Amino acid sequence: MAFSCTYSRRVPSSTNVFKNDRSIIEGLQDIVSLLEDQLHPLVQSELSVLVDVLHRPELLFPPGTEARKKNVKMEALFQNLSVILKDYWRKRRETLEALRQTLLLRYFGKVQTKRDSIANGKQAIHPPASTPITHGPGGVILTRAEMTLAEVQCHLDEEGASNLVVELIMKNPSNAIFLESVELGIALLEGGNPVIQKSMLLKLTSGNISEKFFKVFYDKMKDAQQEIKSSVTVNTMELTNRTGDEKDSIGKDLGKDGRRIKSLKQNGLVMTDELKEQLEDAAVATSKAYAHVRNLGTSGAAAVTTETDLLNLGQGTHTHIALEEILAEKAEKAKDAEENKLPQEVVVMQPILRFLQLLCENHNYDLQNFLRNQNNKNNYNLVSETLMFLDCICGSTTGGLGLLGLYINEHNVSLVNQTLETLTEYCQGPCHENQNCIAVHESNGIDIIIALILNDINPLGKKRMDLVLELKNNASKLLLAIMESRGDSENAERILYNMSPKQLVDVACNAYHQEGEDEEDEESEDVAEIDDGVSPKEVGHNIYILCHQLAQHNKELAAMLKPNLTDPESKMNQALQYYASHTAQIEIVRNDRTMEQIVFPVPQICEFLTRESKMQVYFKAERDEQGSKVSDFFERTDDLFNEMKWQKKLRGQPLLYWVSRHMSMWSTIAFNLAVLVNIIVAIFYPFPDFTGKIDPRMSGLIWTIMFASLAAVITVPGTTVIRAFVFSSILRMIYSVGLQPTLWILGTVNVITTAVHLVSIMGNHGTVLLLDVVYQEETLKNVIKSVTRNGRSIILTAVLALILVYLFSIIGYLFFRDDFLMEVDVRSETNIAGAIGDAGNSNSISPESLQVPISDDGYCSASDSTCENRIENIYKSPKENATGMEIQNIESSQDDDEDDTSTERACDSLLMCIVTTLNQGLRNGGGIGDVLRAPSAKEPLFVARVIYDLLFFFVVIIIVLNLIFGVIIDTFADLRSEKQQKEEILKNTCFICGLDRASFDNKTVSFEEHIRCEHNMWHYLYFIVLVIVKDPTEFTGPESYVASMIKDRNLDWFPRMRAMSLAADEAEGEQNEIRTLQVQLENTQKLVSTLSHQLAELRDQMTEQRKQKQRLGLLGTPPVPGSYHQASTSSSVAV
Repeated sequence: MAFSCTYSRRVPSSTNVFKNDRSIIEGLQDIVSLLEDQLHPLVQSELSVLVDVLHRPELLFPPGTEARKKNVKMEALFQNLSVILKDYWRKRRETLEALRQTLLLRYFGKVQTKRDSIANGKQAIHPPASTPITHGPGGVILTRAEMTLAEVQCHLDEEGASNLVVELIMKNPSNAIFLESVELGIALLEGGNPVIQKSMLLKLTSGNISEKFFKVFYDKMKDAQQEIKSSVTVNTMELTNRTGDEKDSIGKDLGKDGRRIKSLKQNGLVMTDELKEQLEDAAVATSKAYAHVRNLGTSGAAAVTTETDLLNLGQGTHTHIALEEILAEKAEKAKDAEENKLPQEVVVMQPILRFLQLLCENHNYDLQNFLRNQNNKNNYNLVSETLMFLDCICGSTTGGLGLLGLYINEHNVSLVNQTLETLTEYCQGPCHENQNCIAVHESNGIDIIIALILNDINPLGKKRMDLVLELKNNASKLLLAIMESRGDSENAERILYNMSPKQLVDVACNAYHQEGEDEEDEESEDVAEIDDGVSPKEVGHNIYILCHQLAQHNKELAAMLKPNLTDPESKMNQALQYYASHTAQIEIVRNDRTMEQIVFPVPQICEFLTRESKMQVYFKAERDEQGSKVSDFFERTDDLFNEMKWQKKLRGQPLLYWVSRHMSMWSTIAFNLAVLVNIIVAIFYPFPDFTGKIDPRMSGLIWTIMFASLAAVITVPGTTVIRAFVFSSILRMIYSVGLQPTLWILGTVNVITTAVHLVSIMGNHGTVLLLDVVYQEETLKNVIKSVTRNGRSIILTAVLALILVYLFSIIGYLFFRDDFLMEVDVRSETNIAGAIGDAGNSNSISPESLQVPISDDGYCSASDSTCENRIENIYKSPKENATGMEIQNIESSQDDDEDDTSTERACDSLLMCIVTTLNQGLRNGGGIGDVLRAPSAKEPLFVARVIYDLLFFFVVIIIVLNLIFGVIIDTFADLRSEKQQKEEILKNTCFICGLDRASFDNKTVSFEEHIRCEHNMWHYLYFIVLVIVKDPTEFTGPESYVASMIKDRNLDWFPRMRAMSLAADEAEGEQNEIRTLQVQLENTQKLVSTLSHQLAELRDQMTEQRKQKQRLGLLGTPPVPGSYHQASTSSSVAV
């Protein structure tokens, strides 16, 4: 009993001890976290103060002092740092301690004075005028400095920061200082600042500095390669012992972790160096605390050994065992991380390669060559060393080219990517020397790059597929850079030598389908991810472009890239069709006037360009003085790009997008409604008493037409059946709901579709809207243009007509003023009332009076022919229905009307004479003579009057007015001919280069293929958009060239009257001619050789005959005539 009581008391005490220890550890961690939170701003403020000191070092000294007046610049600090570096190991502690004490005294001793001096003496730093960077990373605004990054970099360069970087790297005092120096160089060169690049190049080319400078990097690279060779270990046994299920489960779990890590990056968690150090410190402190707790737990367990051994039921033991397992697991993970951690000699290569990449950023040709050859006694080819480092880190030195996955892991994949990016920057521009250096290097670097693209990099691919995709993407970019802007096929053939074309195409197609599989996996796993890495489809697209470039040198690969029409639903065909539809090619002209073909991916934003805008640019682009449309097309690119952005934004609002997408349809509906409204008004007005009654058979016919057209609209929709349905529906509405409601409905719809509120509220708005027919037909537009295009000529001709009328008016006023007698009608109230049919006028006939009565109650019967209200009696003249007295009144009224017509003089003043001549002379077909008094032949001015009338008729009516009509008609004819010519040019001339259809007759490339593939105008627009939206630091060489030309508004990069296909045909034709000439030359040489051989034989025969004659002459034997004759005959035959 006592034993059990003792046990019951001690067990809780052991548990409480563990709980207390755990609470102490948690409290300690809380204190550490609190201190970190409180001290972190102080650390940041110290760094901020240090930046201020470097920025304005003269403010360290009190106002009025000599040091303050000297205005010490940052350059002095850099120089002082260089001097300190010489005696770094001897005086570093004393010097830095003295500097620290000085800073403490200045900051804490005279805080207010310094603050005031900063406030009073702060000066604006003007950015240097030579800063050329306005976009990309260099154009980022630094809020603290209120300057762009490029301006800050240039300011530091003026103070000597770039020279300091070079000197620090040359001295190489320690690994820490070297690493920080390289980091400073990276910060200065970020974005590829050409000012910093030029400054460093000048520094390196002065004296014998470059040899020492590059020797440091060369030695670092050699050390890294040696370290990799000596420490590379591959645990293949562990990989082979794992089952497939374990691999899949591990890959899936780590894939989820990788996606979660990427999502954390998107949410703003960035793993900076400072955060890494803090996490490492926290991990060390936690490990020590756990170790201390474990020691306490061990001693506590020893104190109660007897009890626990007796009962074996101690709860504290289980708790300690669990803690031991946790600590053991953490220790194992820490051990694995320590084993997989790269050596320091290898880690330092990443900032070195980044620094070398930034030296060549933006395709600095001088530095690209300088890294390969320094023209010193000892040259250090860093291009070859970088390739050898890639070869080494990928494990090819051990003979494991096909086992890349065993050497590339999550710890060194970023270093491999950086190596590939640096090599790419070496080659782009292009730099043909560096391309050849990499392609023909004795190491198998090209094979390594090809293997990175073609092979599956496992187990990394199962853990972090995003890293593998980035690796393949960089490898494909490097191969493209090696082949960039080359006219020969050496490098392409070198790449194709150890590559299977089918395998390359399969990799591109698998990447296309991999993106869809990844999306399905993410949806099934419910992982919220925003992919900030490279897309599988984008990687596949780059590999497809690589295939497209290599296909020019391999017919088998070119055949594989063509989709198979027999099986369009296969996965490979789907991928190839997608890549082909999103890939474009153009031809550009370089500075040396050579042509180059560019293949590029179409930016996604280009999909939002509307067909209407394309047609408008295609038909409306004007030709310049040289007959090219490129200049006008180039001026429209900004508007087209803005439209793309607006259309992309519009897609986010479906309703607004649908309305704007059918804008032409709304215009057509508005015009058709305007026509219907005016037809109804013209037929039925006035319609106050419209009854709406209709014959039943007609009503049935309308219903039948309406339902039939409705069925046609549903089954076979089309413009004609829709119009028939609308017309029958409106006709049905007129007789069903009434005429006025129908007009109100149509008017409301018209207002909604056109939004022309100001015009729609007018009484006759329908007539005004009929003018929309001008915008419906191109012919009517030309009619209007025929008047407005040469408006100046028409106005000047009209002014001439006015001058002539003015001259004729003066002559008429001087000589024929008495002939200007005009008959005028004097207005009277009675005539006006009768003319307008006033309702109060008894003589006017109202519509009610036309109704024929049919009954006795005030109506006419059928047999009563004398009824005054019958129609035939209503339309009789007043005299027929009047009595005798009424007839006399009517006749007197007619006499009064005749008396109202009188004759007036119209030329008593010059102004009246001008008005009369202008009004009557131009409106009468015969001129002013038609309205003047007819003169007698006996009058003295009869001849002059005849001449006056004829001159006015011929000069003003015949010549001047016809001149105006002729200008209008000629303009219309010119517009028609220009339209025909424009259609002919669009049909038979290339929009870009201006070559006509005849230039491609009997050529390997047809005209249609040329304008569709080689010089597609929209591909040039897509390339301009690509240059605009792409990061400038990611430009290839041709893209950088075109970007600079676009910035300068220079169009020389567009081909003019040139095409690479025609040049190839001409070259092929020349080769054929040369080949034919070579054959003829060989035949001629053979003939000459044969003739020479025959001639030699003849010479030998003649020599032999001559010797024979000499021998016979010496012997004294007369020659036999027959023999001599026979010898002569044989000689002649031989000849």
